[in-house]
Amino acid sequence: MIVTVPAEVSRAATSEARKLTTLRWPWLLLTGCAVVGLLAAIGSTTLGSGPQPKQDLATGTASMGLYIGLAVAIAGSLIGGALGAGGEYRYASMPVTALFTPDRDLLFGAKIGIAAVYSLLLGLAAEVGAGLGLVTAGRHKIEFGLRLVSVLGGGLLAAVCWGVIGASLGLLLRSAVLAIVAPLGWLLVIEPLIWLIAHGSDVPGVAVLFPGSATISAVAVDSFPGNRLFAPSPASAVILLLWTLAAGAGAWWYLRQRDI
Repeated sequence: MIVTVPAEVSRAATSEARKLTTLRWPWLLLTGCAVVGLLAAIGSTTLGSGPQPKQDLATGTASMGLYIGLAVAIAGSLIGGALGAGGEYRYASMPVTALFTPDRDLLFGAKIGIAAVYSLLLGLAAEVGAGLGLVTAGRHKIEFGLRLVSVLGGGLLAAVCWGVIGASLGLLLRSAVLAIVAPLGWLLVIEPLIWLIAHGSDVPGVAVLFPGSATISAVAVDSFPGNRLFAPSPASAVILLLWTLAAGAGAWWYLRQRDI
């Protein structure tokens, strides 16, 4: 059975994909994720050690480069999604896009879909670069097993989720700058303050419901077992998906209800 993609879907997806592939920054960001992953992995395997008892990082400090690469990929996914969706409002090109793709649902799906695919590529680039660094410089310090595979899967999931969140915020706020600054401000300033308050108030379990905590737990599988600020990795993945769905639903509703 041959599955054919409707022409309007293919046209919308191709249009959104070309908006990325014809620009320089998406390629630079993709290359940067791979290079950072490679260099960080080589550095961490040189200075770090393998898994140790009572160590917070379950895969050992030698694998820290992998997490650094994934952090860069996740940040890049957020920025790429926000620029891809919110940038249209900056250059006033959204009316032209809507003219060729009048179906708002299709327009939303194309933008979110391309953002998700690009974010997946960023995560893969970081993991491939880090993987090469781990294999070449620290193969005797890294345990290549199910736990590491879970870390790789969690990293890809987090990258895709934050790419979708970035694109959704770009459509919702109609500004690429706000769609980047708002979540970064939350992750770097507001949420850590909430962690401190929750820990001081002896209710650290509240923090597990926030996207930053969920992202860390989803990627750093089996790490920080005694820290109540982080939920188990499967639960954190679900929480992160719920935040992604909430952002996507808000952007979809706003795109349908408001004039472009």
